[in-house]
Amino acid sequence: MAIPMIEMNDGHRIPQLGLGVWQDDDAQAAAAVRCALQAGYRLVDTASIYENEAGVGNGVRESGIERAEVFVTTKIWNADQGYQAAQDALHASLERLGMDYVDLLLIHWPVPSRDLYVETWRALIKLREQGLARSIGVSNFRADELHRLFKETGQLPAVNQIELHPWLQQGELRTANGVHGVRTQAWSPLGQGKVLADPLIAGLAAKHAKEPAQIILRWHIQHGVLVIPKSANPERIRANADIFDFVLDEDDMAALAELDRGQRIGPDPATFGA
Repeated sequence: MAIPMIEMNDGHRIPQLGLGVWQDDDAQAAAAVRCALQAGYRLVDTASIYENEAGVGNGVRESGIERAEVFVTTKIWNADQGYQAAQDALHASLERLGMDYVDLLLIHWPVPSRDLYVETWRALIKLREQGLARSIGVSNFRADELHRLFKETGQLPAVNQIELHPWLQQGELRTANGVHGVRTQAWSPLGQGKVLADPLIAGLAAKHAKEPAQIILRWHIQHGVLVIPKSANPERIRANADIFDFVLDEDDMAALAELDRGQRIGPDPATFGA
């Protein structure tokens, strides 16, 4: 299995497909990470609010894969926003992970009502300069918030991780990310499983002799999106990465575009954390 590596605007490269561990406890996260890394994954996405960073760190160490070969992402939670608080939060995350650095550090939500995300971003810039985070980015940011970060700091995120799936295709935001050279990464890329039963996706799965989840993940890949499906099931973990041996044709992609409902499954970034 060869997962493509995608260059970011800071010169570092990131695997296009990785493992999400949201809702896993430490033991589940460790087992999932071990399985994924042994199956060829090289990216693991966690967050302080997931309360499983220790499990992720254990999974990496127990996998037999060198730390330098694994791309680890974590995130600054809303309560830890602010210049000093964000720095303290990463140090705490590194202690839980048992690591000296993370490959990508994200601001988890903008929380515009608190208006601390620019200050937090300045902290991430400092943490990158110190080598504690090799790349820095954001999650759930909208176009105007990206613009403000650049206007006030001169620094753009490497990644904007957003809710993205066939029911919420985020065309305008993906375009805005691209204009700024920011890579789009999809969380809940399968719509938390709700999209899998769509008849169109079932038909495409039959056409390509693939599973519905593989059709959706391939759709993300062909849009150039970074994707982090979550699973604790070893068979599903392996199947989610078995998407590089087929291609959706133009008719397939056009049909999938018609599924866009603008329907969120997760919170609205405009109000979450207020």
